[in-house]
Amino acid sequence: MDFDYWKKQSPTEPLYPNIAWSKPEQRSLAGKLGIVGGNKLGFAGVAEAYTVAQKAGVGEMRVLLPDILSKTLPKTITDTRFAPTNPSGSLSKDAGAEMAALSAWASGVLMVGDAGRSSETAILYEQFISDYKGPIVITRDAVDLIKNSPNLLVERPQTIAVVAFAQLQKLFQAVYYPKVLTFSMQLSNLVEAVHKFTITYPITLVVLHKETLVMAHDGQVITTPWGNPMSIWRGSVAAQIACYWLWNQKQPLQAIATAVMSE
Repeated sequence: MDFDYWKKQSPTEPLYPNIAWSKPEQRSLAGKLGIVGGNKLGFAGVAEAYTVAQKAGVGEMRVLLPDILSKTLPKTITDTRFAPTNPSGSLSKDAGAEMAALSAWASGVLMVGDAGRSSETAILYEQFISDYKGPIVITRDAVDLIKNSPNLLVERPQTIAVVAFAQLQKLFQAVYYPKVLTFSMQLSNLVEAVHKFTITYPITLVVLHKETLVMAHDGQVITTPWGNPMSIWRGSVAAQIACYWLWNQKQPLQAIATAVMSE
């Protein structure tokens, strides 16, 4: 079954080659990416995102981490900022000023996860998402931290959520959306569901289902075959998307589709 709002992208032929061709050659024109994440037990997602964004050609980067990591951070991650840590080893409620400063500098923010499960960090993230009006890409356990305020996420413009299928299920349930998602559902049914969801809400969705990457914005859906789920779980896909979106902020879906071809 085909729908007029559904486009299929080949793994070898991008739907929007002009997006790839228009990638800025000068770093001064390639945007400023702020990356937030990490806790005392790990920062693998932050490190992965930093490396991917560097290779993609982002103009400048700044990374915000809990200050408990200041002595263990690898030297490959430069231009870091540190903020207060709570007893759980995650960003504390007092990190709000540092997050606000990062977002004031950045063209867009990537909330890449490894954020821990602290309720204090959840409140910090919720406040930041509410206050900051610029582009946000959110993925991995950073999405889980917003579970108590799902409407804050789905009703926010300029937001791309790169999620696991189970996270999308919970998001639909949390906002009482009248469509049940199941792991066994046909791809066409999922496409129809995210089509209607992104007409209802301004959020942009990226989710993997049955070896297919599904991308949806403003009712339009693009799918492409995808055989590398680990690149999503590690956060590298979200980082690639964040970079391409910085360069094409008025065309989020086209930017996402092109970014995943380059991943």
